[in-house]
Amino acid sequence: MTEQDADDQDTEPEAADEQEVADDAAADGETVEDEAGPAPDSVSAFLSELAEAPEEDIDEVLADIVADDSTVEEEADSEGEIQLDPAEVTVPDELVTALESTQTEQLAQTVAVLRAELDRRSSELEAARAEAEDLESRLARKQADFQNYKKRQKKRLEEEKQRATEDFVTRLLDVRDNLERALEQDEDTDIRGGVESTLDQFDQQLDRENVEPIEPEVGQETDPRRHEVLATIASDQPEDTVAQIHRSGYVMGEKVLRPAQVAVSDGSLSDQEETE
Repeated sequence: MTEQDADDQDTEPEAADEQEVADDAAADGETVEDEAGPAPDSVSAFLSELAEAPEEDIDEVLADIVADDSTVEEEADSEGEIQLDPAEVTVPDELVTALESTQTEQLAQTVAVLRAELDRRSSELEAARAEAEDLESRLARKQADFQNYKKRQKKRLEEEKQRATEDFVTRLLDVRDNLERALEQDEDTDIRGGVESTLDQFDQQLDRENVEPIEPEVGQETDPRRHEVLATIASDQPEDTVAQIHRSGYVMGEKVLRPAQVAVSDGSLSDQEETE
């Protein structure tokens, strides 16, 4: 037996097995495809379809050409560009065979379509990058404008506060002038009327600034937000109520500028009167 006869005998069982698998698949209504990828005729059909495809169908055709079991991985670099590792790119042998057997004119047309698609994608990428840069620039300008606006508002409020303070102090100068005139009178002169008039003028200025006195009445319950308790004394008032007022307080709007200082009753005298 020659070596050729031995080889024929070795391959015959394999061929028989393949034929048996094909027959079984045909009986089940299925087709057997080579696991390595599409046949050369199929690849040629893909290339022809790509060369004749309109622009809107190129994505679909390209998706069909790429093998489902492709192991090519795409990684984005720091600039967002896709990088392919050449070591991981695999080209099916059937595609190489089909390209070698395809007519030069068809290959040229296919390459032209691919180049046109590449140019279109590149243009879209450049347009997207330009739009992103424009948006980033506009955002930076808006942020700078907002910071400048905050600075201007802060400066304006400070200036308004300063003007309000200056106006209030200017109006108080008249009150001080009246007090100074009262002190310049002779020692025997009764200045009480002048002092009372000056105090009234001072209260008018406080009222213009929405400042009101806090003057609790004796026997009134204490309010920790408006009253400062200095001591507890014996009084005929109920326990823990205002017995004496040491100093008036002031409130501006809803803000307490200074609480009123008071002494509260311990209720001892009140209890004694009730007992009597």
